[in-house]
This record gives sequence, structure tokens and C-alpha cells, in this order.
Amino acid sequence: MDLPCPEWIKYAEQKWTRLESATRERFSVFTDIDDLFHLGQSQLQPEDLEALSKISEKYSVKKSSECAARFREQGNLSFKEKDYSSAALYYTLGVCHAEKNTEQLSLCYANRSAALFHLGLYTKCLEDIQQAFDEGYPSHLQYKLMDRWTQCTNLVKMQEDLKASPTKHQTPQTNEDTDSSTNVLAAVSAHFHPEKGRYLLATEDKSAGEIVLEDEAFSFVLIPVNRPYKKSGEASIFTTESRHCHHCLCENFNSVPCRGCSYAQYCGQRCEREAWKQYHCWECSVGSELLTLGLLAHLALRVTLKAGIKEVQQARESCFKFVCEVPKATFISSDGKTGNGKPCSSGGTSDSLGLVSEPNVEGTLMSNECFQGSNHSSCYHGKSYLGIYSLLPHVGKHSPNLRFLLAFTMAALTHRLSLDVPPCHNHEECVCWGSEQSLLGATALRHMLQLQCNAQAVTAIKVKEDTSLPVQSSKEFRIATAVFPVLSLLNHSCQPNTSIFFSLGLSSFGSSTPVDFASGVTVTVRACRDIAAGQELLHCYGPHCHRMDVEKRQYLLLRQYYFYCQCEACTLELADRSRTLPLTLNGLKCEKCGSFLKRNVDVHVCSKLSCNHHILNTELQRRMQILHHHLEQALELMENNQLNGALSILQKTAKLADSILMKIHPLQGELADAMARAYATMGLWRQAASHLKSSIAAVCSQYGKDSLELGRQQFKLAQLHFNGGDGPSALSVIPLARRLFSFHCDPHCKELQELQAMEACLSSTT
Repeated sequence: MDLPCPEWIKYAEQKWTRLESATRERFSVFTDIDDLFHLGQSQLQPEDLEALSKISEKYSVKKSSECAARFREQGNLSFKEKDYSSAALYYTLGVCHAEKNTEQLSLCYANRSAALFHLGLYTKCLEDIQQAFDEGYPSHLQYKLMDRWTQCTNLVKMQEDLKASPTKHQTPQTNEDTDSSTNVLAAVSAHFHPEKGRYLLATEDKSAGEIVLEDEAFSFVLIPVNRPYKKSGEASIFTTESRHCHHCLCENFNSVPCRGCSYAQYCGQRCEREAWKQYHCWECSVGSELLTLGLLAHLALRVTLKAGIKEVQQARESCFKFVCEVPKATFISSDGKTGNGKPCSSGGTSDSLGLVSEPNVEGTLMSNECFQGSNHSSCYHGKSYLGIYSLLPHVGKHSPNLRFLLAFTMAALTHRLSLDVPPCHNHEECVCWGSEQSLLGATALRHMLQLQCNAQAVTAIKVKEDTSLPVQSSKEFRIATAVFPVLSLLNHSCQPNTSIFFSLGLSSFGSSTPVDFASGVTVTVRACRDIAAGQELLHCYGPHCHRMDVEKRQYLLLRQYYFYCQCEACTLELADRSRTLPLTLNGLKCEKCGSFLKRNVDVHVCSKLSCNHHILNTELQRRMQILHHHLEQALELMENNQLNGALSILQKTAKLADSILMKIHPLQGELADAMARAYATMGLWRQAASHLKSSIAAVCSQYGKDSLELGRQQFKLAQLHFNGGDGPSALSVIPLARRLFSFHCDPHCKELQELQAMEACLSSTT
């Protein structure tokens, strides 16, 4: 949850309605964040803190031997069923809940080592065996671990020998490969305009697929989707928080637990130490409250703690030191020089992301040193706190009751933090924060307001863990929420010219500083179509012209980002709505003549003038619900390996769909994709490929011919042709899929590697 849990929101709303009208009016006109925080702080009473404590009880992060034993038993059941991935994750939950220096902890480590052994993760298995010994594993059972230790040591040595042996497939990394992804702002310049705020222009031509820039997240928080824990046996218990390091987000099966709470877990001791030093020494004791008060409050606090009190004070001084008249369109190039530029007329005109300043009551502009001094490049990288602090909080655009909720929430959180000054790595920093509760709270409140518009969902593609499937199904998951200094400068377009790809885990960021490790999340921005020098770089905030109509897009953008979108896609769609909306977006079919349907107020009518057919919207909605229900039934049967029953339902549903839906309708694509999966599981490759081609037509219509979604469907089609032994067809599809993945993804992503391997295999046999 991004905002606080429903119980706390309801409590804060009741608090707001009980305020005296004069206090509410005073709060409603405040635009200064310090004033907002102080008023929220003044309304905080002991009973409010008691209420927070009671609500937080169900989000407990305390260590518990009882919970550890329960998770270990669940892991044992999965292990017996040879579901070693689930077993390892259950044992990880046991490791996180077990108290330090207990037999329960040693047993969890030992059992997890067995699961890791069967998963082929021998080095990680050895690490867990050592941890089990360190935690006092029972002496009468140690012979089992010693046997496993010997087997693992031999297997690891064999793997190392194989890696050391040169093969004809190994190619050395070239400097060209390294340099292509290290120039953060070499090909762009940052500009400013009072109506648009900061925005980025390309300084050189970029072809589709080329990297435009990279950015490092200043901070991020893993999405806590599993609190409170679901009951045993529910498949959704393992998602992001059980699989990813809470500090660098890399995926792993043998997490190292936090020393103090059962929630935070890490990929190794290094991340555990860094997290504790930067922020978790504060967060650990209030983990339950953070889960209660929501992800945005958590991320806002973490940004503040990671920056540190000195950086916060310097940023506050910088952003309020200079007062100047609203400037002309000034810009900052990647070399730090300033000049004048013209406002870009194409694309979105949002001022919601990346404005460096906002007007004060006299109509002048409060500006920061990014636009005043000579060293501008310091604002544009992941470690730049000033780049984060200078983002607009949009105080006046948030509703008064939402502002109160955020201020009251942050006041409660900072008060809870002030009760315990943690044993930080930097004692001076901890003492300062402990005595500067108002500074900590007001700064975190500023970031919480900013994040309403500037938070970025970090996503990754997850492949379904079912090795029996010949064609793997995948889905995009939201892993974390982050804030990026440079990415936040990109304005919105409903038809953007860039796409983004996230890399997770600590890595060297930039060839010029090979020992400078990224925070754990980096984003690569690529051109998804050709971009000419001088053209604005545009990013989609969510509403895309291929996925929803213009009215819905503009409503969502205005509600969340506070701007009325005037991008090229919106302008064209509004100018010629009668043609574009009914004929390309709804995909509804006239049962009488087969033409498109157009929507009127209460009915859909045939677009063909000579046809008088019409259908009530309520009847059309009812029939669509039936189709969706049948599809869900079929998918559930497929999950339970009842393929014949699933196919029977899908075939009947497809006939019903054909009567009211064009082949380009998204639901037609979903039905065809499901039938392709069913036939592929049965080994009927030709039938599967035929249905997947129908799905591809719908996906292309919905997402566009240059979309990543289309690339994923082409990738699956290549797999079907390859598995079915149809080499020529596979070779004809592989370049199409590779082209689309190269537009959007890292050159070393799994899909591109598999496409390359398939092509090499097929080429060697022809």
C-alpha cells in the first residue's frame, strides 16, 4: 500500500473532522511545509500514538521462535513434495523470524542448505551450512551437514574448472560495450521553462534502441505486499519481499536476516551493514509502524535518513537562498554550461515532474543552486540529494484533508522515532536527528508530498516457475517504489519516444568510476523510436494512448499529476475523436454486418450508415462479463492441468467473442493467447502457433507495432516454432522479436540471449 492502511486513514479522517473549523481553515491555507508539519505535530495526542500502536500490532516485525518453527515445518512439507524453491523461501522466513544464537535458527539454516543443494546453488548451500554451524547446530546431526559440505565443495570445484576452461562461445567484453551505457547525460541537455519546468532535450540524433541516458535511484523501498502474512497453503505468500534483497533488490534464495526485526532481509552481509548504517538503524525499531503508515511515508523517511542532516540543511539553504524573477527558458547542458533555450511544443507540458522551483506569494521564483551556480552536473545523478529536494511538492494542489493525513502521519512517525535514538554507525548523526525532530519530520513530509507525483514504480518481468511448461508465461511485477533525480525531469507523453529498463542489485555504475557502486536500482532510458537532436525526451507516466481513451487518460493525469495533457496523441485524438475513438480503441463488432460499433449515450450503434443495428450498453457489458468469466474458468482449469476442459471452454468462448468482438479487441488476444498456451502444453505446436498469431494481431493493435508487449508475443511465437521443429518459421520471427527487445531492454536480458541461442542453433543445422 502506498498510503497508510485503511484503519489509520479512517482514524486521521475522524481526527480532521473533529478539528475546530478555525483550525481546519488555517490548515487549508498553509502552503509552507514547515507550518503544515508543525500544525500536524500540534494535533498529536498520546491517545493518537496509542491508536497507532494498536493498529500496528497486526504488522508485527518482532522475532518469534514460534513463527520460525511454523515456517520451517511448512518448508519441510514443500521439500517432501520436491518443491525446493518454495521450501527455500519458507526456510528463509524461518531464518528471519528466529532469534539470534538459537537452535531454531541453526535448524532453519541447515534445512535451507538442503533446498539450495537441490536447486544447484552450491556456493549458497555452503554459506548456509557455515551459518548453521555458527548458530550452534546440534552435534548429533552435524554428520549430515558434513556430508553435504563435502558434496558441495566437490561440485563447486567442478563448476570453477568448467568456467576456467575457454570455449568457442566466450567473447571478451570490449570497451565499446562498456562505454555505451556509462554516459549519464552525454547526449541530453536539461532545460527550464516556467510553464513546463525542467525538461530534457536530445543533443544528438538517437536511433530506436539506442541508450539516451542512465540514472541511479537515490532511494527506494521494496513493496510490502505480504503483510500481514497469508495463511499456509496460499500460493501468493511468496512475492517480492521474500525474494529480493531489501537494500539492493537483487533476487536471492538465501537471505541474511536483519539483526533486530523479522521483516528486513538482505542478499549478504555487505548489504545488511550498508542498510543499517544508512537508514535501517532508525527503521528497525519502527518497522510495524512503517508497514502501517504506508510505502510513501517509508520512502520519504528513508530519503531523509539516507541524505543525512548536513545534506538536508544544505539543500534547504540552497533552495531558499536565491530569489529571482521568473527566467526565460534557461537550460543546463551536460557540461554544466548555461544558456537560453526555447520551450518545446511537442509532447507533454506537465510541470508535475522535476520543477526546480515554485512561485512564492509575490509571484517570484524560489530557485536552487542547480540553476544559479556553475557546477550544475552535481544535480543530475543518483547520489544527488539536491536533485531530489528540488522536486516540486505541489503543496497547494493536494486537498486539505490529504495534506492533514500526510502531516499527521509524519508527525506520529517522527515522534515514535524520537523515543529511541538508535546505536547508529555515525553517532553524531543520530544525536543530531534525535534532537531535530521537527527538521526530520518537515523534510520527510516534503518528500512525501513530492512522491505523490514523482515516485517511480520499479518493475521486472517474472517468468512463471513451472518447468513443465514448454513455453514459459511471464508477467510484469512491481517490485519497489523509487525516486530518481534525472528520470524525474522527463515530461509525460501518452505516446512517448523513450522506454525504460531497470537493473537490480549492486553494480559498478559508470566506467570512469569502477569502484563507485550503484545504490541497487539503475534505470536505462532508450529511444523507442528515432529521436532527432533538439527533440524533447518524453516518458509515459502510465496512461498510454494504446491502452485507454483520451478522456480517461486526461482524467487520471489531472487527478494524480495536476496537469491537463496536451501531448501530440491527445491533441490528435481530441481533434478527430469521431474517427479514432470508435474505430481503433473499442474493437466492438456489429452482429448484423460485422462493422465497428460506435458508442452513444446509452447504446452502441453500427458505424455503417446503411445498417441500423444497435445494442444497449448494459446488454453489451453483461455479455462482456460472461466472456471474462469463462476465460477465468479456463485459466483456472489450466492451472490444475485440466487442459481438455479448459480448451472446451475456450473454444466455446471464442465463438461467442467472435459474434461481438473484432479480432483486434484485447479480450480476443487474451483468449487466443490462452488457447496457444493450452495447445503448447499438449505439445501441439502448430495449433499453438496459429492461435498465438491471432493474439499477436490483437496485441499489435492494442500496444503498437514497436511495443515491448508485441516483442514478448513474438518471443513466445519463436519458442513455439523452435519447439515444434519449424526452423524456417522460427528464423523468420526471431529478428522481429530481437528488434523489439533491443528497443526496450538491456542487450544481455534473458530473452535476447535465448533468441540468440535459438538462432545460432537453427543456423548451424541449415
